Amino acid sequence: MTLAQLHYTSAPPGPDGSGFRFTAVSAGVPRGLLREVEQLIGYEPPRDFPARPDAEQLKSFPKAFAFSALADGGRLLSRSVYTGADYSGRWGNFHAHALHMPPGTRLPDGALPITAWESPRWADSTPVNGRPEPVERFEPSGLLRRDGLIAFAASRSERLAAFLADLRAWVADPDAAAQIVLVEHDSADVAQWIALACAVLPREQAHRLTFTTYTRRPQQARQQIIGVLPSSEPVSHDHRYRVHDCTAGPSPEPVTDVWAQVCAHIWCAGRPDLFRETPAQAGPLAVAALAAGVELGAQGRTAAARWAVDHAGSLSDDTLAALVGALCAGHEPVVARPAPPAPAGEEHAALADLLARLEGRVPVAVTAPLAARVLTSAVLGRGPVPALRAGSLTAPAQAALARDLAPALRAGVADEREPAAGRPLALLRIADLLDIDCQDLLPELAARLARGLVADHPTAAAGGPGSDAPGAAGRGGRDMEGCAEGHAEGYAATAAPGRSPADGAGPASPGAAGRHPADAWWSKAPSDGSGSTPADRPGRHPADRTVQAPSDAPGRHPADGRSSQTPADGTGSTPADRSGAAPSGGAADAPSGGSPAPYASALLDAVHDHPALRIALFGALNALAAADPPGVARRLAGAGLPVGLQPGFPHLRMCATAGEPGGDRLGRFHSVLRTAGVSPHADPAVLRTAFALVWSGDLPTGQEASLLLNELGSDIHRASGTRDLLIDAALAAPRDDHDVPALAADLLRCFPTELRPGQRAALLLLEFAGLLGTEGEGEDWVGRVLALRDGAAEPVPAAVVDRVFDALAWRLVKGPAPESELYALARSAEPALLAAYERAGRSDRVGSRLRTVPSFAAACFCAWSAFPGTRTEWDETRTALLTKVLRPVVRALPAEDVAAVEEALGRAGRGRLDAFRTWNRPGALGRLAGRLSGRGRRGTDQPPVWPGDVEPPAEGRRR
Repeated sequence: MTLAQLHYTSAPPGPDGSGFRFTAVSAGVPRGLLREVEQLIGYEPPRDFPARPDAEQLKSFPKAFAFSALADGGRLLSRSVYTGADYSGRWGNFHAHALHMPPGTRLPDGALPITAWESPRWADSTPVNGRPEPVERFEPSGLLRRDGLIAFAASRSERLAAFLADLRAWVADPDAAAQIVLVEHDSADVAQWIALACAVLPREQAHRLTFTTYTRRPQQARQQIIGVLPSSEPVSHDHRYRVHDCTAGPSPEPVTDVWAQVCAHIWCAGRPDLFRETPAQAGPLAVAALAAGVELGAQGRTAAARWAVDHAGSLSDDTLAALVGALCAGHEPVVARPAPPAPAGEEHAALADLLARLEGRVPVAVTAPLAARVLTSAVLGRGPVPALRAGSLTAPAQAALARDLAPALRAGVADEREPAAGRPLALLRIADLLDIDCQDLLPELAARLARGLVADHPTAAAGGPGSDAPGAAGRGGRDMEGCAEGHAEGYAATAAPGRSPADGAGPASPGAAGRHPADAWWSKAPSDGSGSTPADRPGRHPADRTVQAPSDAPGRHPADGRSSQTPADGTGSTPADRSGAAPSGGAADAPSGGSPAPYASALLDAVHDHPALRIALFGALNALAAADPPGVARRLAGAGLPVGLQPGFPHLRMCATAGEPGGDRLGRFHSVLRTAGVSPHADPAVLRTAFALVWSGDLPTGQEASLLLNELGSDIHRASGTRDLLIDAALAAPRDDHDVPALAADLLRCFPTELRPGQRAALLLLEFAGLLGTEGEGEDWVGRVLALRDGAAEPVPAAVVDRVFDALAWRLVKGPAPESELYALARSAEPALLAAYERAGRSDRVGSRLRTVPSFAAACFCAWSAFPGTRTEWDETRTALLTKVLRPVVRALPAEDVAAVEEALGRAGRGRLDAFRTWNRPGALGRLAGRLSGRGRRGTDQPPVWPGDVEPPAEGRRR
């Protein structure tokens, strides 16, 4: 197809007028097209060029070689040159020669428009006959030859990548991309820029790229690439343009576009042939460049490695070998303006992924250099450590790495800044692979691994749920850390009896039933990290240390008893810190049961494969397990630690196989003890560990404690430090535990000389409480109880006193009781004992018995009307019981039951019968009798009448 041509210049008068006009046009060109073309082919000479140039000076004027888009979708390829004076001698004439390319057409032979630069086919004047000669082909000029373009790219290497990055923006979004302005002294240099751009673009996009090599007014140019001289109108302030001033402008900023960087390196290396053979994408271009020996920066190497990971199957062995060699050589190329280096982690990760993709699929000789490079980068650059196999390296490479990396590997294994189960453990595996001796580092590494396995959860360490104070968790962590450091050599150790390496636990719910010793060494928060004991846990649970339990609560906390603060050595300091300070939080506050740590599999592999590390790790964990069995057990639950691989380490074995709490606790205790593999008589500390695992945060019941004491004997409890736990089990037992008196008797028998005065008095009281109502109760109950409480050299725990007072009060109310005991109660005026007596009298059991047993009603009337005036406190108590308990019941009794009551009183004596009838008589005389017996005294509020038989106790006051 012959392309239409147009010639335009200033010509003498003719049929179409004079001045600038089309002087030669191929047939068939529409007139509307001529008007559009006239706007595109104009030429203004530079301001700083001669106004009247001679023939030689005319040659230096810039040439406006342009490829422009037309409204009809076609293209216009034009060349405008300055010719000086026109036919009339007026200066400012130019000649334009243009080719019209309708939509879908291209130059002959599919040549790119830029290849027609300065072709001999372009004319500087109008044809003589006014008819353009047909153009069959454009012979390229010598300026755009391969060697010339390579030399030009090297001379512009500082700006080449930035220019190509702007070109890529146009490729990505032609409508939104900024126009590119090239400032050069010579329009031929602009043509070379355009040739460089067209070489890197896909062929179709290169055919669509519009350009002009010169314009004096770039703001009026519509092309994508615009060439200007320094004297042209400036547009650097306009955001619509990306200006590259190659004459005196500032150096461009470093380029982050990997594709642009790779293309620039390829041009500077003199390998433009790679653009024809490779897709115009960063990855394949980078692979081809590296395989061809072109040096790329870190960004280019990273792109090549990432692309090769996904396309390794399509690459030949030779290409892979060359690529791996180039990646391993990988130093920065010498260019005037290198790209900013890619982050070391990105390149290292890409190389590691490529190694994982190639290893086992290509010969070791190919991947060994890559493995060495990745390993060296990981060790020296602190990147992720690759999982190399024994056959990943050749013998020479292994020897060289061992020589070069030994100091860094040993330092990395000993680096305390990293989590021990992360990078240090991985480096230890590499050290083994390279046969580097690290035996002297294993004890410390094992201690750090052990501390990491049982470390506090972040929320607990930050004072979150389950921690009592902001620094609570940290303190427990330091104690455990010191313990692990002292036992990291692989041998087991036991904690000193009575001393806690942890800090206790968080508070429980104020309303929780149960108890635990306030300062017991094994007191821990539950595994949920909430600081409270689950309500469904068997046994008795901790109550809130900060809330005083009411006297009739179902369970009590022995925080107010001195016995719960006594360590096994009897020094008088608390087990937590031997200073008498109560613990504020514990290392076991952290929750457990979540997903395993990401390094769990690596640690388990190391435990299986590294016997020396396994022994050291188990030794450190064994020491931590002896110090905090519940915490270690929670954190090792589900970890799959192969404790069976190594004999010994009894505390670790028990913690690793402790199982879930619940069920038969004595059975679980014996099972855990058997797991230790050592008799508690040979190593009493295992008994302490078993106690802590089974009764974590709880105390044994009275029956459990008695069985443990009688089965194992007192000596082993004394040696293991569990003696005080049995004592606490008795002193903090709830009132409904009927086995506690028997436990108290056993403790008095087994530890006759080791009990402190407060403990001995408390246990004697508990033992006596069990004797009440039996043949062994003896006489002088009230006197004995008060003497034991008041005669101790230190306070008796309030929980024990309350329990005994309740038992004594019920014994006096239930009857029959000697009058001497009732008189002793009246004379004692002990508020707590009288309150217990009144509570017993107001109980439902007493009310039911009063309504059904007349003799019991008669006995209560005798007791509650006895000894008036002995003590004011007694009068208040008995009067309240007569008025609020007995009177409503008697008034509701049928006549025959009242007669039975009177009959029983008659057998006791005529005076009591008369007193009852007077007391029970309605009206003024009855009220007078009430006053004489202590009821209705002036100044005392008269309570309202309550429905039912017995008025319930009021809050805050006694009646």
